[in-house]
Amino acid sequence: MIRFLILLLLSMPSYAAIDAYTFKTEADEKRFHDLAAELRCPKCQNQNIADSDSPIAKDLRAEVFRLVDEGAGDESIIDFMVTRYGDFVLYRPKMNSQTWLLWYGPYIVLGLGGLIILGIVLQRRSRKNNAQNVLSAHDQARLDALLNKDKS
Repeated sequence: MIRFLILLLLSMPSYAAIDAYTFKTEADEKRFHDLAAELRCPKCQNQNIADSDSPIAKDLRAEVFRLVDEGAGDESIIDFMVTRYGDFVLYRPKMNSQTWLLWYGPYIVLGLGGLIILGIVLQRRSRKNNAQNVLSAHDQARLDALLNKDKS
């Protein structure tokens, strides 16, 4: 029984399907691989359709192959996928009103952080300078008297 389970476990990788596409030219094959690496699997987290084993990724690879085989351009293939699955399928989403925060958000946060740090540094310098001038005339006289008393 144990031998059967071991054989079953060892044979599981053989069930994995390997896509075998026949391309007309090497340029089409390169375009297919570039597009498959650029498009994200809608089901998987942070995996492109070339690396994913999910059924939807297999369908998307087949669709990309079909479109490349029909002679569609890269932009039209990407537009087709975006229309069908949304901007999520792109690793590098296009700049538009919905994605401006994605593109510029890190710079905004970095700038705000720099302004906050600058404000804190300037505030501390101001406190330090003010602390030196805080003594009143009466306190300064007492301080001078105490300092002169220690000298004599």
